Amino acid sequence: MPTMKAMQVPRAGTFEAVERPIPEPGRDEIRIRIAACGVCHSDVFTRDALWPGLELPRIPGHELAGTIDAVGDGVRSWKTGDRVGVGWAGIRDNSCEACRRGEFVNCANHRVTGIGYDGGYAEYMIAPSYAVAAIPAEIPFAEAGPLLCAGVTTYNALRHTGARPGDLVAVQGIGGLGHLGVQFARQMGFRTVAISSGSDKRPLAEKLGAHEYVDTRAGDPAAALRKLGGARVILATAPSGKAIAPLIDGLGLDGELMVVGAGFDPIPVAPTQLIQGTRSVRGWSSGSAIDSEDTMRFAALTGVRPMIERFPLARAPEAFDKMMSNAVRFRAVLET
Repeated sequence: MPTMKAMQVPRAGTFEAVERPIPEPGRDEIRIRIAACGVCHSDVFTRDALWPGLELPRIPGHELAGTIDAVGDGVRSWKTGDRVGVGWAGIRDNSCEACRRGEFVNCANHRVTGIGYDGGYAEYMIAPSYAVAAIPAEIPFAEAGPLLCAGVTTYNALRHTGARPGDLVAVQGIGGLGHLGVQFARQMGFRTVAISSGSDKRPLAEKLGAHEYVDTRAGDPAAALRKLGGARVILATAPSGKAIAPLIDGLGLDGELMVVGAGFDPIPVAPTQLIQGTRSVRGWSSGSAIDSEDTMRFAALTGVRPMIERFPLARAPEAFDKMMSNAVRFRAVLET
């Protein structure tokens, strides 16, 4: 029986290199020969068994890109040879009670990649056909992986705000999410402000397309945003409630704080901060396969690309550790 290499989580906190039989697709499923898979902070839900109901062993990875090499019965929209990717989750259905509660892993139809079923830290994977997104020919597989998570998260969040071309949009953090958020904001026609700590980040912010740079070490970032007219949107990408909270007063009239950095500490905010100026705080999580296709088409047209560091599959534990310690600039990608 043909086998494949994979990096699985046998128990919380550990990785294990294994040889597994190459799986066969069932009805409405496809098999992907994986070329690349991004390493995301959310993979900690699998590595450390933090997701309720997670069954181990499990292969992590929800930023995978490759080529279809087999299709199951009932699949009509895809064929062998298609360039495709799979992101965090296929779809969320408002008619599904588990989806409405955010319990995708407990929903048989809308499971999370790398949590509800095996993901992309492997040479092959089986995906439900609804979760698959087409990858444009202009985007290499290694760059497509991060666009299927960090890319769709920032692009989708920005396009669902009330910001319009010409509006002031600030991106907090220039990391795995933020470096894409700055590029998308610029290409969407927003007056783009990058917010980070230290003057050394300014050249990178400007290279990514920021019109302005706010150094949080140099003074009050909210005051700096108000001096620029107040932000219509602040996209918060760094997962730190302590770092996000001081920005709220930098929102302009009807301003939105859009949180995409998944941290666990609270964001302290006083009701008066929201009432004054009718401000709001929202969160956003990824998107569907269609959203991923929209993201990659936009990236192909505008030249938005992730900055990546490549690792072979066998070095997945090292890539994961570097990602968790913020030593990767800016997205780690495994290649098979």
